[in-house]
Amino acid sequence: MGKAHDSLLREMLETKAECRNRIELLRRRVNLLKGKDKLLMTMYLDNSNSFRQMSRLAGIDETSISRRIVRIIKRLIDGKYIICLQNRDKLTARELVIAKEYFLLGLSVKKIAARRRWTYYQTYKTIKKIQQRVRNSA
Repeated sequence: MGKAHDSLLREMLETKAECRNRIELLRRRVNLLKGKDKLLMTMYLDNSNSFRQMSRLAGIDETSISRRIVRIIKRLIDGKYIICLQNRDKLTARELVIAKEYFLLGLSVKKIAARRRWTYYQTYKTIKKIQQRVRNSA
């Protein structure tokens, strides 16, 4: 009984340490965000606001806030944009901007193409090229 209890306690402590590390990682990477995403993550991480409080302040439905925060967290933890930054010597300035919009801000290929005044196909091919470099670097 004592060994099982010690094992369970050790697992719980490791899990807590893992959570703390992820939260610290998120706090460091929040600075890469801008606008509403940065504000929402700051409210969530630093101010410990609930989704309900944030939805009241933002005037957006609670489930929308929840989904948005989950998506932002996935993109920040994923680290694909960080890999792009680490390999910026292999990317052009335009590719780096597209990588930020796609991997960090979560914009669709269509929106990026419209912003950059590129065709959908050019944007799609560029993103595929960046994804290949990220895979090779990881």
